[in-house]
Amino acid sequence: MTVRDAISAPDAQGKPRRTTRRFPLFTRDTARPEGGGRAAPGDAPAPARQWPILTVLSAVALGLLLTAFDAFRVGTILIGAALLAGALMRWMLPSVGMLAVRSRFTDMLTYSVLGLAIVVLALMAQPNPLLEIPFLDDTLHFTVR
Repeated sequence: MTVRDAISAPDAQGKPRRTTRRFPLFTRDTARPEGGGRAAPGDAPAPARQWPILTVLSAVALGLLLTAFDAFRVGTILIGAALLAGALMRWMLPSVGMLAVRSRFTDMLTYSVLGLAIVVLALMAQPNPLLEIPFLDDTLHFTVR
């Protein structure tokens, strides 16, 4: 009785390779995330091909600049809104370039949760919060004070 090693699909030269249960030391290829293609045709200039991520990063940079110039609440709300806009673009557009990092669902969930958390925390920031959530104050009272 002969024991044969498991083989994988053929490589680029058409030869089957031996597979093991171990992960390879070096990753040779990865699948592009869904929607990770160029957002504009290949003959467009580089910034135009990546306009979705440049839009989000520009809005975040503007929010950080506003925060640095003492407009804390407006700046952080802009940062959160930029992440929410990134989630919306990831949902609506078929190709978003480098804004696509993982699967569409994971990207949308990550951008949405982080954006919403930043906006809510900016609205709750002291002094003079625009949003007050009573049970959070009670929780804080019993845990910290």
